[in-house]
Amino acid sequence: MSQTKFFSKDGDKVTPENIGEAIQQAIEIEIATIPVYLYTYYSINRSPDQDTISGSLVQKLVAKGKTVKEASAIALDLSAAIMVFSNKAGALIMSVAIEEMLHMALSSNLKQALAGLPELAGKSPSKWPACLPGHIPAFDINRAKLSQDQLMTFLKIESPDPLPDPKLLQVIQYRTIGEFYDMILACVEDNDLQFRTFLPQLVEGKGYYNQNNIDTIYYDKEHKPHFTNQDDSGDLVYIRDKASASKAIKCIVEQGEGAKAKGLNPDGSVDCSAVVPGDFDDPSKKEMSHFEKFVQIYCTYKSLNSKFAALDIGINDINEYFVVNVAENPLTSHYPANISPVSDLLNAVYTYLFVMVEDCYVQSGNTQWEIFMFGIHKSMIFILNSICGDIMKLSYTSPVDGKVYAAAPTFEDYPFGLLSSPKAQLIDLFNTAVAVYPAISYLGQRIQDLPDVPLHN
Repeated sequence: MSQTKFFSKDGDKVTPENIGEAIQQAIEIEIATIPVYLYTYYSINRSPDQDTISGSLVQKLVAKGKTVKEASAIALDLSAAIMVFSNKAGALIMSVAIEEMLHMALSSNLKQALAGLPELAGKSPSKWPACLPGHIPAFDINRAKLSQDQLMTFLKIESPDPLPDPKLLQVIQYRTIGEFYDMILACVEDNDLQFRTFLPQLVEGKGYYNQNNIDTIYYDKEHKPHFTNQDDSGDLVYIRDKASASKAIKCIVEQGEGAKAKGLNPDGSVDCSAVVPGDFDDPSKKEMSHFEKFVQIYCTYKSLNSKFAALDIGINDINEYFVVNVAENPLTSHYPANISPVSDLLNAVYTYLFVMVEDCYVQSGNTQWEIFMFGIHKSMIFILNSICGDIMKLSYTSPVDGKVYAAAPTFEDYPFGLLSSPKAQLIDLFNTAVAVYPAISYLGQRIQDLPDVPLHN
């Protein structure tokens, strides 16, 4: 990925001359968050074995002097809390990842209308730790398993307030994602820009955007289902004028940061007090902003860790009960010969997803609809989700630290060559991968049925 820090000089601003570059940077900001959120999501076991958790806790509590009856009651309550938390944390993180994809599409619509074809394929971070393009102060973002440290990174990404940085003495580039989008919006509103409405966009009313799926639902202690995204929190927008551009940008900002919500405390800590109205991103006040979703996960995590610490039973982090032991920032090159072909296939599928979305800005009408609905919605997302689950059933010894980890999706851009189509290369990669890992053979026909889409950038 070419993470261009576009606003590199003091006083830079978005102008009619550079708005295309600025919007492309916005697109790359959204793309940079997707592998981070997805990696953490797949590290979570959303349905751990409650009996195993409870049994382990009973043994530890009895060893600390509790009666079996006392220990069983405590273990039942805490194991249920872990079951709910692991499921809810996964649902909330996936709900954010889905809305980041919406933000990528909204930004792409904006660029298509004002500047030219959005560039999506090959724009994921190429080096890890990565950073948000142009964010000041810079901070590392990692593909890492769920932890309180990883959640702090999420909160920094979505922060509605500037991050504390005592070393920062100069005029800055942008301090929050919302601030950056406000700069783009100001340029749109203050200038007479031409909107190229004749070019294809991903628009509302065609079923392209589904805010919920099976992975964004969680169940509470009473086993009642809850959707984490609401119908009125946002949708695709056809960019045709200043009003529609403003609507799209405000959707991105309010879903991420909330409507005038409070951010981190001045010392960089998290405020775990009650949710306030500004923390919501939808008119019905039923869905929280990305920032507040992560606050809720962080604060619940912190509270549960405190409860376990108070019991003094040797549990330092509850994630040992429901988080898969995956490495931080793994690469396909770290994997042995029985895993690397599967990782190559996964990364090619991930990259082809962006290739197909990019093609939707070239195609229109039924062709666009078929690529998106049959290629992306009904095939590609299933394939990617399936391989992510399948690869994590494998383990390896990391050449970085010598420890044994579960293999994980690396979400690297796959370098498709130019001598054959990306789909043809996908089929070849599948044939190589299934030879070393026959468990994925069920995906063969789905890959064969994918649309044959060319590279555009």
